[in-house]
Amino acid sequence: MAAATGTTTAPTSHRPTPAGALDGPATLLRIATAGSVDDGKSTLVGRLLFDSKAVLSDQLDAVERVSRDRGLEHADLALLTDGLRAEREQGITIDVAYRYFATATRSFVLADCPGHVQYTRNTVTGASTADAVVLLVDARKGLLEQTRRHLAVAALLRVPHVVVAVNKIDLVGWSPERFEEVVAQLRRAAAALGVEQVHAVPVSALLGDNVVERSDRTPWYEGPSLLGLLEDLPAADAPAGEPFRLAVQHVIRPQGTDDAYRDYRGYAGQVAAGVVRPGDEVVVLPSGLRTTVAGIDTADSLAAGLATLPEAFAPQSVTVRLADDVDVARGDLLAAADGAPQPTQHLTATLAWLAATPLPAGRRVLLKHGTSTVRAVVEGVLGRLDLDTLDLGALTPSDHLVLNDLGRVRLRLAAPVPAEPYARARRTGAFLLIDPDDGGTLAAGMVDDEGKNP
Repeated sequence: MAAATGTTTAPTSHRPTPAGALDGPATLLRIATAGSVDDGKSTLVGRLLFDSKAVLSDQLDAVERVSRDRGLEHADLALLTDGLRAEREQGITIDVAYRYFATATRSFVLADCPGHVQYTRNTVTGASTADAVVLLVDARKGLLEQTRRHLAVAALLRVPHVVVAVNKIDLVGWSPERFEEVVAQLRRAAAALGVEQVHAVPVSALLGDNVVERSDRTPWYEGPSLLGLLEDLPAADAPAGEPFRLAVQHVIRPQGTDDAYRDYRGYAGQVAAGVVRPGDEVVVLPSGLRTTVAGIDTADSLAAGLATLPEAFAPQSVTVRLADDVDVARGDLLAAADGAPQPTQHLTATLAWLAATPLPAGRRVLLKHGTSTVRAVVEGVLGRLDLDTLDLGALTPSDHLVLNDLGRVRLRLAAPVPAEPYARARRTGAFLLIDPDDGGTLAAGMVDDEGKNP
């Protein structure tokens, strides 16, 4: 039987190592888990941490002690991630639990997201920065409503990689036919949402089959283990093909008397996308002033008196020096001169509403885009997204949004921002809405494409 993995890569070998024990450079992969309640997300994450030797002995002792108190024969590895007291008592995941671990070839930041529909906002939070979503499906139940919702959220957030872990494969007798049936359900749903590729792995999180090591109990499966697959996924921060973007966080003007830095002026920030090199033409937004890059520095290179870097790329944090004495301040965006975004004061956007108070039209908010924060008003609520229909373009009429809603709105800004369509640029197409009274986060936003803007 052909491997139903969406990839033909042969299994890769890896040497699990504790986090921080890498001998050389390793690419970082941000993972978010998702799926319906009781599909085994926390158990899978616990198994992944345990088998990759990323669990400290005192943590394991605590888990084994609690498991014994509950009358369990084996350690409940879900306790490694269900950190809140309410979660431990109820046996469910409420908050997003972040864990960090590494292998010999890659380091990982893992967000274990909740499965309950009432905590959809937490799933949006965990998946918003993810390079890959691991979507768990119970092999006995197949595709459920909440599974479809989480798949839709991953599609809406443009998460680069979707991995399906068909869990509890042991409870269906290690059946290849059932595995293929569940994968077919997921691929049909993914295709309807515009997700082009889905990787699938049959796993037993409880027993550890195909989580870190390949299992002998699924000889019909020809793909890698889940960890092997995650190790081989391409990094989402690859700079090729992306235009340069850097949001200025700080203007550096040394105040000392050192002659070497008397006239130094640099603009520090993290490269959000693309590659920049000395001599490249850039534009300062929203002013539109054009200049060229004179040099690129880091704190280490400046301290060592080294020459300018030959290039910088996402997600490096650097200081860019410009050839001309132009007006640049915190909140400005340095962008490649070719294809730079057009600053605008009007946006149509998709919001994930995160606040307990509803969002009506006319509400005044703060909009944070990159390092810039501007005043804004919600001109209109266009409707709520019906994720159950698997049609991200369909709106249910509504004049307000409530907690956990995903909906579309029109925004009018007090000052222009160089926002881009989220479908084209995840970093510069995203923003936050903030309560101007208490500074609390109200919503995560994604700029719609040009065809949907006013």
